[in-house]
Amino acid sequence: MLIAAPLILSLAYFIRGISGFGSGLIAVPLLAHFLPLQFVVPFVLLLDFTASVVMGRQSRSQVDWAEIRPLLPFSLIGVGLGVALLIQLPKEPLLTGLGVFVIIFGLRNLLDLHGDKPVSRWWAAPAGLTGGTVGALFGTGGPPYIIYLTHRIRDKSRLRATFSGLFMIDGGVRLLTFLLTGLLLQPDLFLAYVGALPIMAIALNVGHRVHVGLSHTQMLKLIGVLLLGSGLSLLWSAWA
Repeated sequence: MLIAAPLILSLAYFIRGISGFGSGLIAVPLLAHFLPLQFVVPFVLLLDFTASVVMGRQSRSQVDWAEIRPLLPFSLIGVGLGVALLIQLPKEPLLTGLGVFVIIFGLRNLLDLHGDKPVSRWWAAPAGLTGGTVGALFGTGGPPYIIYLTHRIRDKSRLRATFSGLFMIDGGVRLLTFLLTGLLLQPDLFLAYVGALPIMAIALNVGHRVHVGLSHTQMLKLIGVLLLGSGLSLLWSAWA
């Protein structure tokens, strides 16, 4: 684990630096092979929130707040539901649900299942609700938000900045909820977070440099390959 965990975090935040999302989708399934999901989710959330703050400060002028606002009320409801489920559910259904969810999103990227017509803002309701629930439950709330926002925003850099702005708010709410439920008070959680910060910082910086040279389609296909492998690996871990 001492070797695998830094490699997993490096990959996760390298992808986050490129795309503005995806770190939880990569880090949570892989780290869950070595650590309890109830520890992994708040640990990655702490790192993701920090990454969102850093990236948000760098590109705050590009954040599209008009696209974020409709998502927030429904996301708050979803966070409360997800935290309740995280505390009560056993390991196997959690890992299986996460594995299937990651595989579906990975295949969606690989098969390029994207439409060109902007979707209605009414889709912010289900996107916010499922994003908040899945984020609190699995630490991977990005996909529902990303499916929605990629059908609303076409500029690559503006999209990445908006992801960071949204995840900073969503992550802050989840951090508060996790604190109130005791999930942030686990032994060694803060030490693990501090130890992972240098890895996260370096990986984000390298990913940011790569971001400039990649097209939006190339970025999504790369993440699709990584997510598909992570999801299959997680299902094997849950039921082998």
